Amino acid sequence: MKVSDAAALKIEGTQKAVKRKGQHGILRNKFLYLMILPGFLYFVIFKYLPMGGLIISFQDYQPYLGIADSPWVGFKHFIRLFTEPTFFMLLSNTLILFALNIVIFFPMPIILALMLNEVRHRYFKNAIQTIIYIPHFMSWVIIVSITYVFLTVDGGVINEMLAALGFQKISFLTSPEWLRTMYMAQIIWKELGWSTIIYLAAITVVDTQLYEAAEMDGAGRLRKTWHVTLPAIRPVIITLLILKIGTTLDLGFEHMYLLLNSLNREVAEIFDTYIYTAGLKNGQLSFSTAVGLFKGLVGLVLIMMANKLAKKFGEDGVY
Repeated sequence: MKVSDAAALKIEGTQKAVKRKGQHGILRNKFLYLMILPGFLYFVIFKYLPMGGLIISFQDYQPYLGIADSPWVGFKHFIRLFTEPTFFMLLSNTLILFALNIVIFFPMPIILALMLNEVRHRYFKNAIQTIIYIPHFMSWVIIVSITYVFLTVDGGVINEMLAALGFQKISFLTSPEWLRTMYMAQIIWKELGWSTIIYLAAITVVDTQLYEAAEMDGAGRLRKTWHVTLPAIRPVIITLLILKIGTTLDLGFEHMYLLLNSLNREVAEIFDTYIYTAGLKNGQLSFSTAVGLFKGLVGLVLIMMANKLAKKFGEDGVY
C-alpha cells in the first residue's frame, strides 16, 4: 500500500470517528437540544423567514398582485425616505432619545447593581429587588396610564398639587418640552430594576479572593468596587453596550406611540411610529418596509463598528 493511500485511509477513519462521536454526543444530550428547539424555531419562523419579504421595499407592492407580480421600482422608496423633509425630524428625534438612553439610563443599572451588591441583609436585599423588578412586568399601556393619572391637567395629582400651592398647571402630556423627560422617567421606572439582573449575575462570579486581597491592602468598600468589581464585570458592560448601540434607530413602537399626540409630534415622532403610520394607516407597505430595512442596516453597521472598536481596545466584543 502506498503512503498516500495509507494517509487517506487514516484521515477517513478519523473523520468517521469524529462523526460517530458527534452523533453519540447529540444522542447523549438530546434533552438539552430539545430545550434549545423552541428558541431556534422562534428565530427561524419570526426572524429569518420574514426577511424574504424585504424584497417588497424595492417594489411597488400590491397585495392583490403578490410579491411575484408587483412592479419593480428599485431604490424609489429609499430616495423618497432620504429626500422627504420629515426624514431629518425623524432622525433627530430618534438620535436624541437614544443619546438620552445611553447617557442617562445605561449607567443606572450598573450603579444600582453595585449598590445592591453592598447590601448585606439578605431579606432586605430580596425585598428591594422584588419591588424594583415589578414594573418590568407591567405593559406600557399601564405605565403610561398611571402617568396620565398623575400628570393630566384635568384632575391630575401633580397638577392639583401645583394648583393648591398657587402655581400654574403644566400640560405635561401635550407639551413638547416635557416629552423627553417623561419618556426617560417612564423607561427608568419600568426597566431599571430588571436591567440589573445581568450585572448582579456577573458580580456573583467575581473571585472572592480578589476582595480578600484588596481588603488586606487596606481597600475599603468603594475602592474594592472600583478596582475589583467594575473591572471584573467590564466584559459584560462592553457586550451590553455594543448590543445597545445596535438599537440606535430601534427605540420601540408601543411606548412612544402611547405618548404621541398632535401637539408633541414634532419631538415625539420617531422611525418606529412613522413606519406604523405609513405602513398600516396609509397602506404604503413598500415604503414602510424600506424604512424598516434602513433601520436594520444602520443597526447592523453600528454593531459591527462598535465591536471592531472594542476589539481594537483589547476587549472581547460580541463576536
